[in-house]
Amino acid sequence: MALTLGTTGMDSKTKAEVQAAFKAANAETGNLWTLVEGDEADYVVIDMDSLYGPMSWLRLHAAGRKVIGLTSVDRNQTDHRLPRPISADDFTVLLSEIAVDAPVEAAAAKAAAAAAPVAAPAPKTEAEAPKVEAAPPQSIAAPEPEPAAIPAPEPEPVPEPIREPEPVFQLPPDRGLAQWLMAGGLERRVRLQRGDAPAILIDPRAKAWHGPATLKPLVGYFDGTLLLEDFATPDATAWESEAAAIGAAQPLSRLQWLGGLLAGHGALLPGLDPDGKYRLLKWPQTEREYPKHFRIATAMMKGPATVAEVAEASGVAKEDVADFVNANLATGYAESTRDAPPEPDTPANKPSGGLFGRMRGR
Repeated sequence: MALTLGTTGMDSKTKAEVQAAFKAANAETGNLWTLVEGDEADYVVIDMDSLYGPMSWLRLHAAGRKVIGLTSVDRNQTDHRLPRPISADDFTVLLSEIAVDAPVEAAAAKAAAAAAPVAAPAPKTEAEAPKVEAAPPQSIAAPEPEPAAIPAPEPEPVPEPIREPEPVFQLPPDRGLAQWLMAGGLERRVRLQRGDAPAILIDPRAKAWHGPATLKPLVGYFDGTLLLEDFATPDATAWESEAAAIGAAQPLSRLQWLGGLLAGHGALLPGLDPDGKYRLLKWPQTEREYPKHFRIATAMMKGPATVAEVAEASGVAKEDVADFVNANLATGYAESTRDAPPEPDTPANKPSGGLFGRMRGR
């Protein structure tokens, strides 16, 4: 069965360019693909650099669809990445990679179906069932009655110990922005601006935010603490107007990543073992403003290591490595190997690299 591809979240000019490049790439790879409507396709291409592309990504990602992000930047949250400007050669590499992975997914689904329990056969009808002649009745002597058992005395109930109620942990009303960005910190769409820093819009329910493309202008937002009153609550009309002026929606994890990066001030956060080993679960988001992070991520992708080991392998200061580990623990891209279950050493568990890995945005 042919794989299907669709497009959404882009203007008509971009859509035409994507479809033209797709047709050339599909012919190059043996016409394994069929172009269909966006939401009905196995894989959907979204323009992540457009105004509504990230919102389309949030909708399709929540629905469990496979998304290909069309973007000119390395940072990408989608399953696969198609570089900009659009090229038939890049599209050919991408389609070839997905076609290689697709049979593996199909084989897994086939194995799961084979492992499903088989329904028991229906019982035979009276006409189909073989007739068995009844045996002649035999006289059976009645058993002698057994003496009545004397019930054992019931044990006296033991009173349960009185337990003190567990204390309820509550965050203080004034806390840092990183804590406000945690689950349950903010419950509605808000606007935040401090001094001369650019304003940002945060939508916790959609897990998205609007703001500048670079993160360093927002570093000051994570200094000190904030009260709930420091966040403005614009109405729907003001929100849409300002969101369009500020910029396209971005995944909230990018702000959470920055909060984790700044939280430790060059050291692992309290509760983390400074001599413990940490690993990346997949290639993390990296920012052009922090070029050293590419070298740190490359070293950590080789396997679990301590902060000191990663610093030595990457040639980056331990303080920068600790901040990077904090940031990726906050977004779920990294984990402590002390808390992680052991995994078998199979090809499926090895991180992908090379050109195909970069095309996926990992």
